[in-house]
Amino acid sequence: MSHSLHHQFLRFAAVGASGTAVQYSVLWGGVEWAGISAAAASGIGYILGSVVNYILNYFFTFKSDKGHGEAASKYFTLLGIGWCINTGLMWLLVHQLGWYYWLAQVLATGIGVVWNFAGSRWWAFKPASAPTK
Repeated sequence: MSHSLHHQFLRFAAVGASGTAVQYSVLWGGVEWAGISAAAASGIGYILGSVVNYILNYFFTFKSDKGHGEAASKYFTLLGIGWCINTGLMWLLVHQLGWYYWLAQVLATGIGVVWNFAGSRWWAFKPASAPTK
């Protein structure tokens, strides 16, 4: 991993920790207090955490020069697919295979980090190409 890529990934992971804290709080509260399914609670938390992450990634991680219309539409398309991966894995692992919901969530989060970073770096926040001369 190049020096720049490495530092960018570390910033992405730090930002992601805030969104993950939101998601995990909603997961815990949804399952333990509200009695909703782990997949639904995780899915709701994922959406709420993604809003926090968009703002921080736009300004801090990627220092994007794109307008919010383009960046947000790409970012939330990317995260929409990530939401399907996360929620689908939670449904499969917890509700079909009987895994403990925290173990399933940690696995889903790990897969999501790779998906979200790659898509954010190389698509959603990718800098505009410099004009050729």
